[in-house]
Formats: sequence, structure tokens, C-alpha cells
Amino acid sequence: MTLRVALVAGPMYDHLYSVFDSAGIDVDIVIHADHPTLNRHVAEMLSAGERLDLISTHAKYAPSQSRWLRPLDDLVDASALRALAPRAVALGRFADQLWCVPRNIDVRVLWTRADRVASPPDTWADLEASEMVFGFPGRESGLFGTFFELVSGSGGELFDADHRPAMETAEAVHAIEQLVRLGDRAPVDLPSWHYDDVDRALLDGRVDAAAAWPGAWGEISRSAFADQLTPHLYPAGSDRRVSYSGCHGWAIPKTATDLDAALEVLHVLIDHDAQALDAGGGTICAHELALAAVVPVDDADRVRLDITRQTIAEAMITYPALAEFPAIEDAGWAAIHDALEHRITPTEAAARIQSAAEAVLAEPTA
Repeated sequence: MTLRVALVAGPMYDHLYSVFDSAGIDVDIVIHADHPTLNRHVAEMLSAGERLDLISTHAKYAPSQSRWLRPLDDLVDASALRALAPRAVALGRFADQLWCVPRNIDVRVLWTRADRVASPPDTWADLEASEMVFGFPGRESGLFGTFFELVSGSGGELFDADHRPAMETAEAVHAIEQLVRLGDRAPVDLPSWHYDDVDRALLDGRVDAAAAWPGAWGEISRSAFADQLTPHLYPAGSDRRVSYSGCHGWAIPKTATDLDAALEVLHVLIDHDAQALDAGGGTICAHELALAAVVPVDDADRVRLDITRQTIAEAMITYPALAEFPAIEDAGWAAIHDALEHRITPTEAAARIQSAAEAVLAEPTA
């Protein structure tokens, strides 16, 4: 049977998909898009009961998709799960059930142009005080994630201990003010940038520095400026150094027609060979032995792997386990985006995020 799959697209992800041909797996790629677009199409299809056998998802999004997914604890081979990083597997859990199996672990590190940046910033304050042009996502999850980093790095929180939103704070306003100031000296189209656009701006020399996910390494290493691009620890806030993190993963919808075939493909995607292929493209694969076997191709690769591993060990921050979080994030980035474009003030943006989060959480669960 030809399996109907939905895959996240982009230079950071597409190198893995040759595994379907090499393993002789017959797939019909129904959706191949950036993650926000992928999520919208998956939700439309699954809510209509349309058949999808396997989907790319993210541990952040799986709770909101769980109504359409099969719990995986009793389906995925226990030895296959044990080969994966325990923290990555844990992020795929929600309400005591496993909804997605991790593909990789994402944290951001800082890349600078050594020919333009003599002293990499150790803190966000250093970055802001410099004349450095910094690239960051100007929309969707990447923008909200940067806001989350700035708030958390300065000692603030987006939610209280009971997962109630606490976003109308001095730390939130300051974070948005910083993003606006950094955005003002960046290229004018930054508010339209998604993840891949940030990477392109770095590789095209439109910015001096940028935050990048591990999967960007493949494009960075092939860039005309590869010998000038250098990795560094992500900037620290006034309180601590944090990097907004998570795990891409695989899930099986309830609409899957051939569960055994879908499980077989899922196991192929998380086995050593496929995970090693993924890691070869720059990602931090979830398979611990496959990741340990990665041999750096040069000094820059060795340094970026060391920095990424240190960031995972010491600076990961992750989203709360809330089914409503993607909706809160959507409302949040839209408000910050309006501030970037000077349609509202940072104070108004923080108030709008708080109000939108309260409204989302007050809605009846579908």
C-alpha cells in the first residue's frame, strides 16, 4: 500500500526524505510545507476524517493534535524508544501518553560573520549595545520563541505554576522593546522572515549574525562565506542563558488505513541509519548512538556540535504541555509582529498577548 504522509519542508529537513527511496518505501507526499502551513493542512484533513498514515509534527504541536492521533506507547517497540534521548521522548508525552516519537532536538545557537564581528556578544544587552545587524524570525513560532527566550532569560515567566498566562509584565514589555530595536536596524523585510529566510539572510550577507537551528549547518557549511561564519553560545539574558527548544517528531493519525505499515515506516525513520542520515545534514538526531558517531568535518563543525550539546545540557527551555499553546503562540506572535511594524507599542503588544491567552484558555475544549 502507498502510504499518505505529511512532511515538514525546508533545507533543514528535506535531506532525510531520500530514506523512503533507499528503503523501498512507497509514499504519497500529500503535504510538504513549512511547519505552520503543514499544521493548518493537517488539521483541515484530519478534522474532515481524511486519510493520513504518518505525519511530521513537533512535540509542541502534538498536544493540540492529540484528538486525531493514536497513542504510541503500546505500538512503538520499547527497544527503539530506549535508543532515543530520554528527554526528547519525554517531550512527546502529554496527559501521560506518547503522541509523537522524536526525530531530532532543536536548540538555537548564534552564528556571526567573523569578518564583521570582532567580539561576539555574550548577552542580549551586549548585542543591543553593539552596531551588529542581527537576524531573527519576524513571524510565527520563531518570533514568539525569541520573545520567550528574552522573557525567560531576564527572569520572567510566560505562565505561572498553574499554567495561567502571566505575559503582561515588565519583562515581557522589555523583551518586545528589544525585538523592536533590533528589528529597526535589520533589513526592512525582517517582519516577513520565517526560519529559512533568516538563514538565507545570514548566508547572503544581509545580516552580521543570526540565530540558527542545528539543521541550518548543511547550508552554512556550503555557503560562500563558510570560512567566515562562526558558531557561539546563544546570548544570555540578565538572569540566565536560555534557548527556546523542542523536538520534531513523527505521529500516526487515527485515519491511518494500514497501521502496521505506518508503524514499520515510523520505525525506519527512528532507526540508527535514518537518524545518522539526518544527523549528517546537521540536525541533532534523537538516536543517541547515531549522534555519538557523528564525525565533525572541520573545526567549525566540531565547535558547533560542542556548543549545541552544551546548550541542550544547560540552556533548553520548552513550551508548557498545553493543548492550547499553539493558539496562544499564534496570538502572541501576531501582537509582537504588529509592534515590530510600529502599529502598536510594546506595552500594548504585551497586553494583547495576555488578553488573547486568557481568551484561548477560556474557550471550551473541542
